[in-house]
Amino acid sequence: MEVLKKIGGMWNSVSLIKRILIGLVIGIVLGLTLPQGIEPVALMGSIFISALKAVAPVLVFFLVIGSLANAKGDGSMKTILVLYLCSTLTAAIVAVVVSLIFPTALSLTPAPDSVQGAPGGIGEVLQSLFMKIVSNPVEALASANYIGILAWAVVLGIALRAAKDTTKSVLSSVSEAVAKVVRWVISLAPFGIIGIVYSSVAEYGPEIFIEYGQLVLVLVACMLIIALVTNPLLVFLMIRKNPYPLVLRCLKDSGLTAFFTRSSAANIPVNMELCRKLGLNKDTYSVSIPLGATINMAGAAVTIAVMSMAAVYTLGITVDPVSAILLCVLAAVSACGASGVPGGSLLLIPLACSLFGVSNDIAMQVVSVGLIIGVIQDSCETAINSSSDALFTATAEYRIWKRGGKEFTPGSYVSDEGTS
Repeated sequence: MEVLKKIGGMWNSVSLIKRILIGLVIGIVLGLTLPQGIEPVALMGSIFISALKAVAPVLVFFLVIGSLANAKGDGSMKTILVLYLCSTLTAAIVAVVVSLIFPTALSLTPAPDSVQGAPGGIGEVLQSLFMKIVSNPVEALASANYIGILAWAVVLGIALRAAKDTTKSVLSSVSEAVAKVVRWVISLAPFGIIGIVYSSVAEYGPEIFIEYGQLVLVLVACMLIIALVTNPLLVFLMIRKNPYPLVLRCLKDSGLTAFFTRSSAANIPVNMELCRKLGLNKDTYSVSIPLGATINMAGAAVTIAVMSMAAVYTLGITVDPVSAILLCVLAAVSACGASGVPGGSLLLIPLACSLFGVSNDIAMQVVSVGLIIGVIQDSCETAINSSSDALFTATAEYRIWKRGGKEFTPGSYVSDEGTS
């Protein structure tokens, strides 16, 4: 037992980021040297992602209920929502502009039979969102429907504000217990990363960078502009301080994990832990983080716009200014309806393509191209989406701190674990 405690202490003494980077290197080496299909290695990644996905709905449900039952709101949610929407719309604009400057042609191939169920219009997307809100609470928890989970948790949390203090204390204890389980799962991230990276490298190899190189470069360039230019600008406008310490902190602690899990939903526990370390208000981030995993989709807006513009250019269709503006708005609104799971934005491409009269058959071929480059596109997309959930939550609270005259350094840990 003492030996296990000593090993555990040594393991926890190394920062999580360093452990993840070590796992990344090991995963790449294994992917390049071992044949595809070594189940024990691949299984580590599957178990890690499944564990995150399993605990996240329970965490959100109890954390939101407990927070609202004991809540003393600071008024930051309105700012967070504005930042979410501004970032998503800005991302769509950047994607359209870059696509116009660097047009990309596609070698379209028949869409795989597995690509089905693209929405027929924006009304269908909005209807789906509303139906998720009124979903059965048990079904919402089982299917990780975060809109439904949030809706029921908010209603129950508000109703329990009139409960006795002992009841509220129990709710807080349960949410803390679930949060502790989440921290245990996150501490195993390096092993999960080994399995995830091994599976990706062994399956796709380096060829993925060559066949669709220009398309990948355009997508990644757009997302880098969002991550390192436009999002920091939004943060600066809010707090009037150098935004990059906070931006880089969120990219490192949240974006890196999201890059490999490729799921905003699975990364919710990681973002919750990051917000806790940043000393943010639990009443706020317990709502804003799961909400961001659903509607804060700048990366998805980039994917929808870039892929649609590639289809339009391939077919020789002229994009006039009005159509470009409409595409920006449509991509942003559609992105908010993208699910927080791997590849969630790809099925919204036909909806954007329909704006230019592109047939569904051609649009679904574009979706198939998205699936081919998904190991890169979806990883970058999720890293942008998920890391900005924590980024904008922290920004809104820092804005309140600044107005109250509270001294702070953006991106520094202020929890009991100490400042770094």
